[in-house]
Amino acid sequence: MMQLPEPRDVAPRLASGAFILNAGLTMWKSDREAAEAVHGMASAAYPFLAQLPPERFTRLLAASEIAVGATLLAPFVPTRLAGAALTGFAGGLVGLYLRLPGMHRPGSLRPTQDGLPLAKDAWLLGMGLGFLCVPCGSRAHREQHRRHCHRGRRCHWGH
Repeated sequence: MMQLPEPRDVAPRLASGAFILNAGLTMWKSDREAAEAVHGMASAAYPFLAQLPPERFTRLLAASEIAVGATLLAPFVPTRLAGAALTGFAGGLVGLYLRLPGMHRPGSLRPTQDGLPLAKDAWLLGMGLGFLCVPCGSRAHREQHRRHCHRGRRCHWGH
């Protein structure tokens, strides 16, 4: 049986998924100049990326964004799995913000004017971490557990 996301998870999955999917589709069509700019910024934060040609890096990044966005938008993907994808992706973006010079004020996490577009990725990281905290199991199983435990009985969960 397909497990649909909890109602509380639908809005953040739609918002973050649509945003990331759009970014990936846009980047997929980027020209050489845009690819070099994105690659240069990423290589400054993560020097090992300098080994990849700019066009290849941009295609890989675009494919990753498309995959993460589609994962978040697909209702049949469990929220915890979508959260793992979002957390990993957003963690890399927050790392970019923290590593690039001039993105945040010296000695502070507060963004500079140039850092504002990257600082917003902290919201994506927060959503991903929140999705990872979603309880396991089906809604029906959790409801059965709640009814059982609230009648003072011990259950297989040890409550």
